[in-house]
Amino acid sequence: MSNRWVTFDCFGTLVDWHTGFSAVLCEVSGDRVADVLAAYHRHERIVESERPHRLYTDVLATAVRRAAEDIGMLPVTEEQAMALPRRWGSLPVFPDVEPALAGLRAAGYRLAVLTNCDDDLFAETQKSFHQPFDLVITAEQVKDYKPSRSHFRRFYRVSGVEMTDWVHVACSWFHDIEPARELGVKRIWVDRDRTGEDRSAATVCLPDGTGLVEAVRGMIP
Repeated sequence: MSNRWVTFDCFGTLVDWHTGFSAVLCEVSGDRVADVLAAYHRHERIVESERPHRLYTDVLATAVRRAAEDIGMLPVTEEQAMALPRRWGSLPVFPDVEPALAGLRAAGYRLAVLTNCDDDLFAETQKSFHQPFDLVITAEQVKDYKPSRSHFRRFYRVSGVEMTDWVHVACSWFHDIEPARELGVKRIWVDRDRTGEDRSAATVCLPDGTGLVEAVRGMIP
């Protein structure tokens, strides 16, 4: 079996977290969902960096509570705080993803996910994909969150990949592209969010997943 690997960030890269989070958090915040989302992402990074390590379900609920407080909403109930983990399986996969994954499998690449969610949550996400991934590295397994390098190092140990045969694909410059660059991993930045960060941090930059198979073939023949 080939040991050429393509690893992916999941949420934001393969799964449309923005659409999914917006739909779920509308139930909590109504017409203030954009404010809650912006505050949520500020607080998520803080909660993930706190010690001791929290499971991602706790990160989600804590960040929602803090976001609501931050923007001056009434305190959310426990049920509202748990809306994201409860509806995790409803987050949609981007329409360009399955054709890209199928093309990579057909070309003989093995596929893995390095995700900041936990085992049980990713098990729900996996149901949205046509086929299972060859390997999944979660925050629960490494007891850490990207942009820590723990996911990358565990994948390297477990897969036995050669650095020349590994490409990482991600949307988040902060969580994935910059750490991959520091570790010397070839990387494709799928810049779905047009965030304006340093494009030179990526080996290849794509606007979406449409050209992914060709880009990977150019990097790992």
